[in-house]
Amino acid sequence: MAASAEQARALFGVGVRAVLEAWPALQIAVENSFGGVHSREKALWLGRVVEDYFLLNADLEQEEVEDFLSDIMSTEFDTLIEDGSLPQVSQQLQTMFRYCQRGEETLLRQFISQLGQKQLEVRATATTMATEVQAVDQTKDAVSDKEGRIDEGAEEMEVTESRESPALPYGSQAGPSATTSLTTVGPEAAEDGWIVIRRKKK
Repeated sequence: MAASAEQARALFGVGVRAVLEAWPALQIAVENSFGGVHSREKALWLGRVVEDYFLLNADLEQEEVEDFLSDIMSTEFDTLIEDGSLPQVSQQLQTMFRYCQRGEETLLRQFISQLGQKQLEVRATATTMATEVQAVDQTKDAVSDKEGRIDEGAEEMEVTESRESPALPYGSQAGPSATTSLTTVGPEAAEDGWIVIRRKKK
């Protein structure tokens, strides 16, 4: 039995969201915040935009739908879709829109129902991948912090050694008398940042 145009359109909106929620590329982009802090809001907005795109444009070609989705993913989520999923997603949207135009509510509901299980699988995969990415990022940060502390320690050792161990001429011994007979020259003589040590004249 054919549904009213209004019911079919409302159901088409539900179907659009179902297709997008079952689209791995989009869900991974959302889970990893590729679209910034408002990635989830952008995904909801995308559903409304796609719905309007079909309702306002008659007889869309598959390539047009693919280009439309590709442009939005690139501009809003900074993501290039290269996994071959654009044709499949575009076909699903076109199939549902044909059901909507014909008022075939039963077929539309069946189609949406089939996407339900895939949505759960895609969400689980996207969440797992996001967790793995976060773990890798945390490991990289920890390694960077450790390397930074090592570098700081090495610099501190160099400064300490340069102050505590003055350079002596070859063959000299740094006995007590040698130490007391050394003095530092003021900053004006050390333009390159080094502390210059010279012997006192007797």
